[in-house]
Amino acid sequence: MNFGYHKLYIGGELVNSSNKLKKEVICPATGESVAEIAEATIDDTERAIKAARKGFNYWSKLSLAERTEWMMKLRQAVLDNEDLLRQAMVHEMGKTYEGAWEDIEAVVNGLEWYPNAMKNLRDEQIPDYEGTHTHKMVHQPAGVAVAYLAWNFPLLNVGFKLGPALAAGCSLIIKPSSLSPLSAYMLGKIMHDINFPAGVVNILSGSINNVANVLTKSKQTNVLTMIGSTQTGLRVIADSTTSIKKLSMELGGNAPFIVFEDADFDQALNLAIGLKFGNSGQICVAANRIFIHESIYEQFLTAYIQRAKSLKLGFGKDEKPDMGPVVTRSDRDRMFELVDDAVSKGATLEAGGKVPEGKEKGNWIEPTVLSGVTKDMRVVQEEIFGPVAPIIKFSTDDEVLELANDTEYGLASYIFTNNHNRIERFIAELEFGEVQVNGVKYSIYLPHGGIKNSGIGYDCSHLALDDYLVKKRISIAK
Repeated sequence: MNFGYHKLYIGGELVNSSNKLKKEVICPATGESVAEIAEATIDDTERAIKAARKGFNYWSKLSLAERTEWMMKLRQAVLDNEDLLRQAMVHEMGKTYEGAWEDIEAVVNGLEWYPNAMKNLRDEQIPDYEGTHTHKMVHQPAGVAVAYLAWNFPLLNVGFKLGPALAAGCSLIIKPSSLSPLSAYMLGKIMHDINFPAGVVNILSGSINNVANVLTKSKQTNVLTMIGSTQTGLRVIADSTTSIKKLSMELGGNAPFIVFEDADFDQALNLAIGLKFGNSGQICVAANRIFIHESIYEQFLTAYIQRAKSLKLGFGKDEKPDMGPVVTRSDRDRMFELVDDAVSKGATLEAGGKVPEGKEKGNWIEPTVLSGVTKDMRVVQEEIFGPVAPIIKFSTDDEVLELANDTEYGLASYIFTNNHNRIERFIAELEFGEVQVNGVKYSIYLPHGGIKNSGIGYDCSHLALDDYLVKKRISIAK
């Protein structure tokens, strides 16, 4: 399947690169080109900033009701193009067709939910103790926002930024990853076709020098928000200091998945499989380190290996696979390096660890399980971001709590136990922005954010609006 050529979306128009730069979009499942996109130059990026500034001047002055009307129109247009967008995501980054619905859902839910969240935002009344004035804090849109997005959820990541930015009254420049830009470019085409107000949203991809550096260092951009690696986040923060900008970043993760002896075994097993191999393990909240109590370790390991080996690998709408490829050949090879490092230090390769038979083209690796894993191995210290599951035995609460917190990251964590005292302790002492107990839930209305080197600010929930709003104190003498 080939999706043809797609242009930049700047100032409400679909335009070619000013220097005729183009880039092929490569399918991870086959290694073949499935589309071609225009790549932005420095001139194109500067044009996008100017367009976004004009877009902000227009959009910020609209009433919330008027903005909502446009957001609902865009929501319907996305639903009308759902199948095509899902097919694009399948081909640009290898996710399953069923899994691509999550991306669509994030866009349509964000466009619907955030106008209501904005409507419910109230001015803060401040008492005047001398009785001479009235005071309140009001919210105003922050300006031009820039969104740097990761490749693993091409449209979900867009949806997490688009909804709150537009509801708050900001204009937005979206820079999708160069690995999976196709569906975002197609969204630009959809916005062009419905005549979405010019400059309010701009979509362009390109090299760091031509796009990211220009956007980050510009004094005309007011908000920098991103979903990506900690290393990229640190670079963006350093480069942003040409002016004072609002920053919001969802960065790397190294989630502990802790199963105690009194847990619901089947539920923990099912979620440990889903949170490791869903999206081929390419999820920031994936179960990165799976800690199992020694009394159930062998039982859990045996069941986990069996489930991992039974997962169906495949690609495309008709195959209905459980798991697809990883995004690039270098990412696949890094999985092999992690496995080799673990085995060289004493771990046992229980399943996978090789290219599936008949899938030499593309970036395939079998669901992989390692046992006998210790904290000195790279699979424990690094964010894996792929379908490699390290299973780690522990004996005591103190031991696993120390191991779980022994990481620079602090995004998601999961514990499974029915001991209420233990639950309260781990809720208090796990050093992660999210602690999920005996289950897993993510939704547009639930805050999603990390601590330590996993980021600042929040995606989802009313808290995401804070990234796109500034507060102003109004004091009036009586």
